[in-house]
Amino acid sequence: MAAVVISDASPLIGLARVNGIGWLRELFGEVLIPEVVADEVLTGGFTEEEERITAALEAGWLRILSTIPAGPELPDLDEGEAASIRLALAEAGPALLLIEERSGRAIAQELGLSISGTAAVIGMARQSNLIPSARAVFAQLHGGDFRIAPAVIHAVLRRCEETSNGAAGEA
Repeated sequence: MAAVVISDASPLIGLARVNGIGWLRELFGEVLIPEVVADEVLTGGFTEEEERITAALEAGWLRILSTIPAGPELPDLDEGEAASIRLALAEAGPALLLIEERSGRAIAQELGLSISGTAAVIGMARQSNLIPSARAVFAQLHGGDFRIAPAVIHAVLRRCEETSNGAAGEA
């Protein structure tokens, strides 16, 4: 597993929506975010998602880094994605980047980074018995405007051994 985990905004928002921000602590210990990502997720709207992210910051396991290494130029990405990728590239050891947007994921992979996303974190939470059903979490997430490709969800559910009729072990 990666020594350092860095998150872009979308996974934080998605996990906060399903009250799963704490799964990051359980799965990875500490998670780092660039300051620009903090600005993207903490807009001052005082939503439940913001409150959950703020609580993680106050607990100290979600940490904001204000100094981000320069380069490479990533003009096709938003500031948060670019800063997250730069931070991951600057790590001396293995880093895992949590990122959702297709273009950001593709560029991160081209640069040799290990990536994961919200769906994978949900799957890891299920496999670690932090949640009883990944399927239920995906349903809750899709109740809002957060979307994950059906093929990705299907792959995670298969890995978690949740059948199309419900979670494994359910009656």
